[in-house]
Amino acid sequence: MKIDRRSLLRSTASGFGYLAFASLLDQQSRADTPANPLAAQQPHFAPRAKRVIFLFMKGGPSHVDTFDYKPLLQRDDGKSLPFEKPRVQFGQTNNLLRSPWKFKQHGESGMWVSSLFPHVARHVDKICFLNSVHGTNAAHGGALLKLHTGSDNFVRPSIGSWVSYGLGTENQNLPAFITICPTLAHGGVKNWSNAFLPAHFQGMPLGNASLQSKDAKVRYAKNPYLSRQAQRRQLDLVAAMNQDHLQHSGPDDGLRSRMSSFELAFRMQQEVPRIQDISDETPETLQLYGLDEKITSDFGRQCLLARRFAERGVRFIQVTHSDDDVQWDQHANLKVGHDENALEVDKPIAGLLTDLHQRGLLEDTLVVWGGEFGRTPVAQGSNGRDHNPEGFTMWMAGAGVKGGFQYGATDDYGYYAVENKMHIHDFHATWLHLMGLDHERLTYRYAGRDFRLTDVSGQVAHTIFA
Repeated sequence: MKIDRRSLLRSTASGFGYLAFASLLDQQSRADTPANPLAAQQPHFAPRAKRVIFLFMKGGPSHVDTFDYKPLLQRDDGKSLPFEKPRVQFGQTNNLLRSPWKFKQHGESGMWVSSLFPHVARHVDKICFLNSVHGTNAAHGGALLKLHTGSDNFVRPSIGSWVSYGLGTENQNLPAFITICPTLAHGGVKNWSNAFLPAHFQGMPLGNASLQSKDAKVRYAKNPYLSRQAQRRQLDLVAAMNQDHLQHSGPDDGLRSRMSSFELAFRMQQEVPRIQDISDETPETLQLYGLDEKITSDFGRQCLLARRFAERGVRFIQVTHSDDDVQWDQHANLKVGHDENALEVDKPIAGLLTDLHQRGLLEDTLVVWGGEFGRTPVAQGSNGRDHNPEGFTMWMAGAGVKGGFQYGATDDYGYYAVENKMHIHDFHATWLHLMGLDHERLTYRYAGRDFRLTDVSGQVAHTIFA
């Protein structure tokens, strides 16, 4: 069958276009891939925070029993809720349940804090309480993913990965994103995953929730078989072979990320063991974090490690309180469960705030506290509370936020966010803004569209900035 030149070009034009497009992509990929993909990047504008420590309380601490005082809830204990409950609820609930803890005002600001957090209460003038956060999912798995990735029904990059992508790391011997003793449940690795971002923006887990923090180590941080000189020669050989492969095969983000991870792992061998060795800390510092007491030593070590990573240039450090199957998830025995949980974290958190302040690090370190949702003001069973994503409290401290300040409010009983409502997308937008990142500009093209942490929503709460 004969075919003229015009018909040939018409039928294969799209193929030529794809060839040209592939060539452009190859050039763009090579131009956009620095020697070190985690090199420090310029923010979109002057940041208030250079780094963040996220204190994640897995399970959902009760806001109406911690930082959101509701006098009417105390008064109307046992009565029916005077308005409709949410259309979608996680479980069956009953009448109003007063808080078993007493609230008092603290600091010059007079912020209300329950007796669960006597140590944190001393720092209220450094803390900005966000009392109107709300989400969209009443189940742990969906709510964890929403908080960490901005989506509860798709696999998306975590906020730590977005920060790594936007800012890189200040210390080339360490990752930009470290998560200490993360939970393996309710989304697990997806909560610190890079998803479709290049693999070098994945969070590095240090242990997991099934381990005590003293046993959470970076695996293979030491090589007992090869000297550093021999390892260096080995890596150089592997790098040369990989570069030769890339020249012949074209762009390969996965291979580039593996090459980057090999180099970072080599550099980490000297840096990480020094950070995890806390023998150079003074007895006063160890006591400040509660390492001298059994009940606080585990979480205290996590908080101390977070400070040590932060002062060495890691951009995003997450610390997770998740030491058993229940955590803050008290569907029953609220008093017993929250008492134990608060006792484990109260002193270490206060110690972290004190230590950061004394070292001058709180000025440019953002500390974030909270869980995936709050709890209902109505009882579940006789002495528990159910999940409540409709309105709950998170707080921030340091790095340009107003201390001794309350933003937003829930209703008189603490069920719904009603004033200055802050959706999770708004929370993320505000968080990124403090780090000098415009959430609408921090995008990554994947599958034909530009993605961002806040999807197509998100308003920055400028009111909370000092």
